[in-house]
Amino acid sequence: MPLPRPRALLLLFASCCTLPGVSPATEADPILALAERHAREQIRALPGRVSIEMGRLDPRTRLPPCPAPQAYTPPGARPMGKTQVGVRCTAPRAWNVLIPVHVRVTGSYVSTGRALPAGHLIQAEDLISSEGELDSLPAGTVTDPAAVVGKTLRNALAAGQPLRSQQVQAPLVIRQGQTVRVISRGSGFAVSAEGRAVNDAAAGQLVRVRLSEKQVVSGTATADGSVELNF
Repeated sequence: MPLPRPRALLLLFASCCTLPGVSPATEADPILALAERHAREQIRALPGRVSIEMGRLDPRTRLPPCPAPQAYTPPGARPMGKTQVGVRCTAPRAWNVLIPVHVRVTGSYVSTGRALPAGHLIQAEDLISSEGELDSLPAGTVTDPAAVVGKTLRNALAAGQPLRSQQVQAPLVIRQGQTVRVISRGSGFAVSAEGRAVNDAAAGQLVRVRLSEKQVVSGTATADGSVELNF
């Protein structure tokens, strides 16, 4: 195989070998060893029990010598599951390879203990802890029940279904059409008026309020259901 030209991009999707557990790469392959070290640095914050299976460079690949190769995480690479680690050289001759990595993560995640309707306010007793391969679950699967207790469901869920962060939202404190108190604060004073909410809002979200037929103002919904005007 001819040597890569300067600035050439060598994209390698090597076939993946299954390694026993967390066996390190051999020093005979410094590029693979560098990629594995980078992968292990990235998984430190992952929950559960983690193991790595590294892919291999095609033995026919011949890369120019590089005094300081750099490992990196490619844009859009997943933190777990089937992903990639990149290794590149910038001088004297530029090259880049992508090495397949399978990051397996086994641990606990949050599931529904019973069927729950859309709009349900989640309580601790609604949830159960399940065990499984986190890397095979949908993105955003919740691993800490405290992250969702007190929030409401965007859609109905069946019993035993993994809960994802995209399926919950902060509870609404203001609903469309509701009469609300609008507060305008200044230095040493506060003025309030009543109006009707134009849209739903959770605490901290933007809400529009109609004060009269011709006047609509925007403010921030607060936990007590009032609206603080934005200036």
